Amino acid sequence: MSDKERLTVGALVTLLLFLAPGYLLHVSPRFAGSIGGGMLGIAGAILLVLLLVYPLVKHVNWLNVRVTRRLPLRSLLAFHVYAGVVGPVLGILHSGHNYQSPLGIALVLAMLIVVLSGFVGRYYLAYVAIGLRQQEGTLATLREAYNRIADTLAGREAIPSDLAGKVAGARGSIPILPLVDTIAELEYAIGAREKVRQVLGRWMVVHVTASIVMYFLLALHIWSGLYYGLRWLP
Repeated sequence: MSDKERLTVGALVTLLLFLAPGYLLHVSPRFAGSIGGGMLGIAGAILLVLLLVYPLVKHVNWLNVRVTRRLPLRSLLAFHVYAGVVGPVLGILHSGHNYQSPLGIALVLAMLIVVLSGFVGRYYLAYVAIGLRQQEGTLATLREAYNRIADTLAGREAIPSDLAGKVAGARGSIPILPLVDTIAELEYAIGAREKVRQVLGRWMVVHVTASIVMYFLLALHIWSGLYYGLRWLP
């Protein structure tokens, strides 16, 4: 993934999170049934349906072979990521923040869970993994320094030139206790981050479950709109 993609998607997710509670500032009860609101809803629904292209191509072998000859899987993933955020944004705009229907509220919540779980899996877990590798590398360096000092204090190793001045007066003057504290703090931070990664590692289960619920609610929403008729502004 590129930094540009991460920043763009992050900005879109932030926009979505600001738009979702927009009913606190603005409510337009009739916008969803207007021409503009209807077009936004249709565009958002189309993007949400097109999200299925990536998982289908990825997991259905015969489809994968035919599609990836012309379109790389990474391009489909990029479309999946962008459409997965833009679609809900259009859906929120379509609602006019008129959260009166339990079905509409449930659909908005499902879309938010799908977007956030996807963002966690695509970007945040990668960030956590990079941070863990960096911390583990630092911890290995600190442990090596600790072992070196401990061997020196035990007389099992010649005193390095960079430590000679510190042990000239008394061996107890070597700053090993601050090093031990630093190692302990870093081990605790790594353990905490590892637990976070394990918890968030279940993002795919949440993502898939929320997606199934979202498509079910979307189908009901479209059916109810067609059944009860579209309301057009005069």
